[in-house]
Amino acid sequence: MAWFGEREVRPEGEAEAVQTVGGAWNEVSPLAPARWPCARGEVGPRTEGKFPLDDGPGVEARSVLERAGSPSVSAAYTTSDNGNEEANAEMPRVSVVIPAINEARNLPHVLADLPPDVFEVVLVDGRSTDGTAEVARAHYPAVRIVGQSGRGKGDALASGFAAASGDIIVMLDADGSADPAEIPRFVDALRSGADFAKGSRFADGGGSSDITVIRGLGNRFLVKLVNVLYRTDYSDLCYGYNAFWTRCLERINVDCNGFEVETLINIRVAKAKLRVIEVPSFERDRLFGESNLRTFRDGFRVLRTIVSERFRRADAIEASASTANAGIQ
Repeated sequence: MAWFGEREVRPEGEAEAVQTVGGAWNEVSPLAPARWPCARGEVGPRTEGKFPLDDGPGVEARSVLERAGSPSVSAAYTTSDNGNEEANAEMPRVSVVIPAINEARNLPHVLADLPPDVFEVVLVDGRSTDGTAEVARAHYPAVRIVGQSGRGKGDALASGFAAASGDIIVMLDADGSADPAEIPRFVDALRSGADFAKGSRFADGGGSSDITVIRGLGNRFLVKLVNVLYRTDYSDLCYGYNAFWTRCLERINVDCNGFEVETLINIRVAKAKLRVIEVPSFERDRLFGESNLRTFRDGFRVLRTIVSERFRRADAIEASASTANAGIQ
C-alpha cells in the first residue's frame, strides 16, 4: 500500500495496541514513536533561502520523509463504527487549507516545505495589505486564492473548507509554527481508520517552543473542562494543526469567527462520535511578525464556546450545515 509523502516500502513490525481518544483501539507499529520527534532539533528542517521558484525546473521534488529524515510506520486497523475502509483505498487527494493575513514573509518557507504529492493548496486571504496573495502565487503557482468575506480565523477556515475539493483537508497555519513535514502523519492516521486526526503538542512525542506559561496553564484548564463535559480524553485543545476526511464537514459545520475555532471543531467531533486519533506535533516559534492571538480575550471566547456547545444538539449542527449548503447551491 502506498503512503502519502513517501516513496520507500514500509518495514514490517510487531504491532502494539494504542487507544484512541474516541475509545477505539488501533494497532500501530512500535516504530511509530521514532517517527514522532519530541526534541526541537529532530523536527523536519526549515527551508533556508530555497523555494520552489528558485530551484529551477531541473530540481527533483523530494518527499516529506526525504526532507525530514523520518523512519516509516506501518499501521493496521479494524473498520470503525463509521465504516472506514480508507486504508485499503487508493491514495486520497489532500487539500491543505491555509488561513493567512499579512503573512508574506512567512509563506515562502511554509509553501516550500509542503509535500510534493499534495493535491491542492487553498490559501484564504483575509484582506492582507503586504502582498500575501502575490507572494503565494510566486512561490506556489498552483495555489488557489480564496478571498475572505468575513473576519477572523474561524471564518477564514470555513471559507477554505468550502473551497477545498480533496478527500482530506489539512489545517495549516501560515506563520511557520506548524511543520508541513508532519502532514504525512495526519494522513496516515486517517488512512488507518480515523475520521479526525487531531494534532497535539502534549501527546507523547509532541512539544512546543512557542507556548507561554500563561497560555499553557489556560490550555490545560480548558482541556480538563472539555474532557469532563464531553467525556473525551484530549491532551490538547487550542491547537490548529488537524486533518479530517472532507465528508465530515457537515458533522463539524464551522460557524464561528475567531480563534475559538479549534475548540469548536474538537467539541463537535466528540459530539458527533467521530473516531479521533491524536497525532503528536511540535509547535515551533512564529518565523516573522506578531500573532493576532490575544491570550485573555480569545481565552474567554474559547470558554464561552465550551459552555454554549454543551447545550447544542449534534443533529441541530448537521441540520444547520445542510441548510447552509442548500443556500449556497
